Amino acid sequence: METTNRIGEKVTVIGLGSMGTAIARALLQKGFRVTVWNRDPSKAAALLASGAIQASNLREALAASSLLVICVADYKVTRQIFGAVPIDSLQGKTVVQLSTGTPLEAREFDAWMQQRGGHSLNGDILAWPRQIGTSEASITISGDGHLFRKHETSLQALAGAVTHVSEEPGGSAVLFSAVMAYLAGNWIGFCHGALICEQEGLRTDEFGKLIANISPMLAAESVHMGEVIQHGDFDDPESTINVTTNDLHLLVQQAGEAGISEELPRFAANLFQRAVDAGYGGQEHAAIIKVMRKPG
Repeated sequence: METTNRIGEKVTVIGLGSMGTAIARALLQKGFRVTVWNRDPSKAAALLASGAIQASNLREALAASSLLVICVADYKVTRQIFGAVPIDSLQGKTVVQLSTGTPLEAREFDAWMQQRGGHSLNGDILAWPRQIGTSEASITISGDGHLFRKHETSLQALAGAVTHVSEEPGGSAVLFSAVMAYLAGNWIGFCHGALICEQEGLRTDEFGKLIANISPMLAAESVHMGEVIQHGDFDDPESTINVTTNDLHLLVQQAGEAGISEELPRFAANLFQRAVDAGYGGQEHAAIIKVMRKPG
């Protein structure tokens, strides 16, 4: 990532958990003048040694900068924090909300800020704290495009890719929710695979390396599935729902034979079987979305 000298530019960071601390540290490293505030002030110690300024209270933190970055547990906590200060404390401020929330919460927060004379950009971090400030991190942002462009250079200090995805305030949270759905399946699936390996005496670290080796294929499959679903073109499969449904029923059988949890394979097999029963068996895997669109 290109390093930009921002010496003297002021940013306030609110929330000093592992991610908030990483955000403040990245800004300090890029030359920003960073004011920090956390409900537990002891968490600021390491940042103070790196040049951060600790606000003695929230009102002081808000007054220190026109650009505020908040990263706390969720939007509910954000509203609790900001709700404790006078309504005019956010007048003219831009809050970059990097806490986790739903699309509706992002929209409501944007309206809440406007009612207080401020502005918001609602964003989501696709990175671990150790990656913040490097080219490995990605951040999506939604909200007013003019406002994003005004602060884009500052936000680029936090990630290699900072992308404005929508003028609509909830757009970033929509994508984050979609990514979380993918990751949840990925994490659960990996752990079930590791369970199979454990039960059969194979090394789980070697299983992890195998998944890493096929990751380019999985990435290409993700692009393909997105295009297929977008255009509704399910009729040119390399592998069909019929074939995979049979494989998944065998996975349920394997779990029973090995004496391990059947929860994941049974869920997957039932979902694919619904697609077969609905007449989609000759189509490709992504066609299961047709039955997912309807209550089971």
